[in-house]
Amino acid sequence: MATFLYRVGRWAFRRRRLVGGLWLVALVLAIAAAAMAPAGEEEDLSMPGTESQKAFDLLDERFPESNSQGAEARLVFRAPEGQRVTARENKAAVEDTLGSLDGGGQVASATDPYETGAVSEDGTIAYSTITYTADAVDLTEATKSALEDAARQARDAGLTVEIGGSALDSDEEPGGTTEIIGVVVAAVVLVLTLGSLAAAGLSLLTAFLGVAIAFGLVTALAVPLGLTSTVAILALMLGLAVGIDYALFITSRFRDERAQGSEPEEAAGRAVGTAGSAVVFAGATVFIALVGLGVVGIPELTKMGMGGAGAVALAVLVALTLVPALFGFFGRSILSRAVRKAPADRRPGSERPESARPHPMPAAAGRPGPATRWARFVLRRPAAVLLIAGLGLGAVAVPALSLELGLPGDESKPVETTQRRAYDLLSEGFGPGFNGPLTVVVDMSGSADGRATTDLVVRTVRGVDGVASVGDPVLSRTKDTAVLTAVPQTAPNSGETKDLVYAIRGAVAGVEAGTGADILVTGATALNIDISEAVSDALIPYLTVVIGLAVLLLTVVFRSVLVPVKAALGFLLSVGAAFGVLVAVFQWGWAADLVGIEQTGPVMSLMPILIIGIVFGLAMDYEVFLLSRMREAYVHGASPGEAIVGGFRHSGRVVAAAAIIMISVFAGFIGMNTPTIQTMGVGLASAVAFDAFVVRMAIAPAVLALLGHRAWWLPRILNRVLPNVDIEGEALSRHVPASAAELDAAVPRLPAGRQRH
Repeated sequence: MATFLYRVGRWAFRRRRLVGGLWLVALVLAIAAAAMAPAGEEEDLSMPGTESQKAFDLLDERFPESNSQGAEARLVFRAPEGQRVTARENKAAVEDTLGSLDGGGQVASATDPYETGAVSEDGTIAYSTITYTADAVDLTEATKSALEDAARQARDAGLTVEIGGSALDSDEEPGGTTEIIGVVVAAVVLVLTLGSLAAAGLSLLTAFLGVAIAFGLVTALAVPLGLTSTVAILALMLGLAVGIDYALFITSRFRDERAQGSEPEEAAGRAVGTAGSAVVFAGATVFIALVGLGVVGIPELTKMGMGGAGAVALAVLVALTLVPALFGFFGRSILSRAVRKAPADRRPGSERPESARPHPMPAAAGRPGPATRWARFVLRRPAAVLLIAGLGLGAVAVPALSLELGLPGDESKPVETTQRRAYDLLSEGFGPGFNGPLTVVVDMSGSADGRATTDLVVRTVRGVDGVASVGDPVLSRTKDTAVLTAVPQTAPNSGETKDLVYAIRGAVAGVEAGTGADILVTGATALNIDISEAVSDALIPYLTVVIGLAVLLLTVVFRSVLVPVKAALGFLLSVGAAFGVLVAVFQWGWAADLVGIEQTGPVMSLMPILIIGIVFGLAMDYEVFLLSRMREAYVHGASPGEAIVGGFRHSGRVVAAAAIIMISVFAGFIGMNTPTIQTMGVGLASAVAFDAFVVRMAIAPAVLALLGHRAWWLPRILNRVLPNVDIEGEALSRHVPASAAELDAAVPRLPAGRQRH
C-alpha cells in the first residue's frame, strides 16, 4: 500500500497540471449537472415492513385520490380578546380571507370552518385546511404570497392568524452565519497549526472542491434516487470535516519530509505513501460505517449513509491526488516560516541525498512540546489517567439512560415561526392531541359484513382510555376499506400517547380475530414507535457488522489484536457520552439557549444509529492517524513507551488541530433551524471532542502504556495469513527514489521490510 501510494504521490506532483485540470473538469461537470437537474422532493419518512407503513401503503392503494393532493396549509384564526370567532364581523373576515386565496391556480380546495365544525368549543379558535395541487417544493412564490397575504388581511381585520402545515416548508440551505463561523475557526486553526497561509489555504481549497463536487452530485441525483436536502447537508458536513482533516495530515507529513531534507517530489511521494495510507484506511472505516446504515432498512437512513460515504470517498481521492499536485503549485510557500527563513545550507534539499538518509523519525530537538510532555505524563501515571478519563466519560453518559426517541414536528420549531404558533393555537383550542391524530385503517376485504365491522372498530377505539374523540369512518370507493381518525387526549410525543397506540392495537386485535378484517394503526406517533423498535432491533446487527469489519481492518493495518479491540471499546465510551449530551440538551434543556433550542422534547428516532455510524468512522480516523505514527516508531526499533511519545510528538498537535477543525465544522450546523441537523451538529461535535481529546489522547496512550509490548502482539498464524499493507512505510525506508522515467514505466513491486511484532 505505501509503495503504491508513494508512486501515486510522485506522479500527482509531477503531473500536477493534468491532475488539477481533471479535478477542475469534474467540478464544472458536477455544478452543471446540479444546475440542470430538477428540484428534488422532500419525501416522508418510511419504514418498510412495519404496521404503520403497511397502513400508509394500503391508503395509497385504496384511496389514490387522497394522494394526488400536494402540500397542505392550515389557517388558524383566533378572535380578539373577549370575542368569538363565530361573531358576525369575525365570521365575515374569515370568509373574506378564504375567498382571497387564488394562488395562481394551485389551490385545490379550502374548507369552511363553520361548515366542517372546525371551531373550538369556546368559540374562540377556528381553522381552515387548504390543499394544493403541487408539493411544497413546487409551490410558486405567488402561491405562498397569496397565503401570507390572506393571513395579513385577516390580521388587519383584528384576528390573530397563524399558518401551519407543509405549504411554507422550505429546504434548509447551507451557508448561514454559524456555518461560516465554523469554517473561519477551521481556517484560523489551520494557520496556527501550519504556520503558513498557503498551507492552510491548500487544505481549505481541496476540501471545498471535494465538497462542491459531492454536493453537486447529490443535487443532480436528487430526483432519480429520491435524495432529500438532509442527505445533501450531511454530505456537505462530513465532506468538509474529513476533507480538511485528510489534507491537513498529508500536508503536515509533506512538511516533515521537506524539513528532513527530501526534495519536493520525493517528499510528496513519501507523504502520500505514509500519511496517505492512514487516510485510506481512516476513510475506509468511515465508509464502512456509513454504508452499513443500510442494514437498518430505513430508506432515508440508507440514503443519508450512502450520500455521506460518497462525500468521504471523494475527500480521500482529493487528498491522495490533488493535495500532492498542489504541493508543486504552491512551492516553498507551503513550508513553515521557520523553514523558509532557514540559512541556505540548512534549507530542505541541502542535506545529503535521500538514499543516504536514515528514515527513522528524528528525535525532537530543544524543549519538548505540549504533546510530548502530555505523553510522558501519561506514561508516568497510566492507571490514574485511565481511571479519571473513564469515570469522567461514564458520568457524562449517565443522562443517556433517560433517552427518549420521537419525530420532530412543528412543536420543535422556534416560537417566532408561524408554524409553531399555529401548533400552539390548535393545541389550545382543540386539545394537545389534536396535532398528532392517530389513523385507524380497516381492511374489510376479508370480512363478511363490512359495515358491522366498521361500527365495531369505532366502538372499540372509543372505549380505549386516553382517546378524546373518534371521527366518522370514511369509506373507499370500493367500500372495502374504512379510515377513521382517533384524537388522543395527550400531546403527540408524550409517553401517554405512545402507550395509547399500544392499547388501541391490543384492543382491535380481538376485532380482527372475530371478523377477519385487517386493522392497522398509523400516524406520526405510531410511525415513531415502529421506527424506534426497528432501529433498536437493528442496532445489535449493525454494530456487529460495522465494528467487526472495522476491527478486522484495523487488525490488518496495525498487525495487532488488542489495539483494534481497545479502539472499539473507546468508541463506545465516547458515543455514550455524546448521547448523554443530547439528552441533557434536547430533553432536559441544559444549555438549550446556547444552541437555539426553545422547546425540549424527545431525540429524533434516527439519531442514535446515525450518530453511531458517523462517530464510529470518525473515531477510527483519529485512531489510525495517531497510532500509525506510534506503529511507525515501534517497527523502526523504538520501545513501546518511546513509540507513544514519538507518536504524540509527530501527530499529537496535528490530531488535536484536526479534531478542533471537525468540531468547529459540525458545531457550525447547530444554527440551522432543522431539528435533524441541529441534533447531528450537537451530537457529532460533542462525540468528536470526547473521542479525540479523552479517548484517543488520554485513554488510548494509557492503555498502550499498561500493555507495553503486548499491545502490538499478533498470533503467528494471523501474521502469516493477514496481508502486509505497510501503513508505516517500512518499504519506503529502504527505497531509493526512482527517476521520473522509471515512475512512468511499470515499476516492479518493492520488497517489504521485515516488521517487528
